[in-house]
Amino acid sequence: MCGRYAASRRPEDLAGVFEIEKWEPEETLEPDYNVAPTKEVYAVLDRPLKDADDRRPVRQLRKLRWGLVPSWAKTPEGAARMINARAETVHEKPAYRRAFAARRCILPADGYYEWVTGKQERDLEVEGKKKRPRKQPYFVLPADGSVFAMAGLYEFWRDGTLPDDHPRAWWTTCSVITTEAETTPLAVSPAEGPHVLAEIHPRMPLMLTPDRWDAWLDPARTDPEGLRELLVPPPAGLMRAYPVTTAVSNVRNNGPELLRELEGPEEGTLF
Repeated sequence: MCGRYAASRRPEDLAGVFEIEKWEPEETLEPDYNVAPTKEVYAVLDRPLKDADDRRPVRQLRKLRWGLVPSWAKTPEGAARMINARAETVHEKPAYRRAFAARRCILPADGYYEWVTGKQERDLEVEGKKKRPRKQPYFVLPADGSVFAMAGLYEFWRDGTLPDDHPRAWWTTCSVITTEAETTPLAVSPAEGPHVLAEIHPRMPLMLTPDRWDAWLDPARTDPEGLRELLVPPPAGLMRAYPVTTAVSNVRNNGPELLRELEGPEEGTLF
């Protein structure tokens, strides 16, 4: 799954990477090292500009809310539960299938966090000596330091309780597509701990390599079967993972220190 990630790159940096044609300075977000569900995040998408005579798709950097609200939802209350869509079923689930066919995006990240329960903690839990095991967070990112381009979907939702001119009348929300975690060796793995992503968690965000960006974002592509061909995981050996401070487990903590690589898991969280 993807329940937390880091996104510290500036709009001008993302504009160069993704060949952005349009972004609004007033939508600039501060670097976020602990992105949690319902927060506002950057998304790259291809869409005609509003009220423009030219209806060609324009590559845009937009500010969306993480946690998809289907257009038919009566309230946005379930958004925090709609942060992930499974690649295997995204084309058929009622909450996602319309967005999958018409509203796809890329969610840029530095990488994502995932938690693993240490072996000693798991053993204690099995023995019934500890009910809440302490989990060690890991940061997973491209080994070459490039942008982690997560496949995503976006959707529009109208709050019928507000007038048209209200700034919150329309919500634009998004979800991260996930796939099975890699079972091949990491490009760089910690001395102590997991050596493949599947040892951390069975799911991971689907990373799109640059050769698939244009096809994924193209709104003219609407055939579900053709689009599903783009949901193939990237080549093995592109990722690395390392342990980080358990401070990231508290969503109130936010800063570059959360990304600092530890020499090994923190005490009490040995893998």
